[in-house]
Amino acid sequence: MSSTPQGHRLRYGRHSEHGRIYLLTAVTYQREPFFKDWRVGRLLVHEFRRAQESGKATSIAWVVMPDHFHWLVELHNGDLPKLMRTAKSLSARVINQHLGRADRLWQKGYFDRALRKEEDLKAAARYVIANPLRAGLVSHIGEYPLWDAIWI
Repeated sequence: MSSTPQGHRLRYGRHSEHGRIYLLTAVTYQREPFFKDWRVGRLLVHEFRRAQESGKATSIAWVVMPDHFHWLVELHNGDLPKLMRTAKSLSARVINQHLGRADRLWQKGYFDRALRKEEDLKAAARYVIANPLRAGLVSHIGEYPLWDAIWI
């Protein structure tokens, strides 16, 4: 049984297109706030960087919230399921090791939205990095340690 109310629907209509920009979101298992500790969040960020270094995707913007992340990427080599499976499994391994646990870290599946060419990329990036502000975690984005964008 899926851990999300409609987890089986997350894969419906999913299509990976090289050169396309996607907004990806994944949520921790039972929304556990593992990333309240910024050091744990940096372990996840390392996996974003590894995906870029391997040529799978270019990170345009990302934010790691206490219980989920948003990752704006341009897909290059491979497909979305493989990109997310790799990022989630490698991050789970290193984070669990860091925390001294062996339990599940991520909910099954992920959300993705392909940006249309006419959409404003910077507006999408602003949406991503403004998440800590909207959630009331900080009053100024510079106070939040777990975000980045290519324009910064």
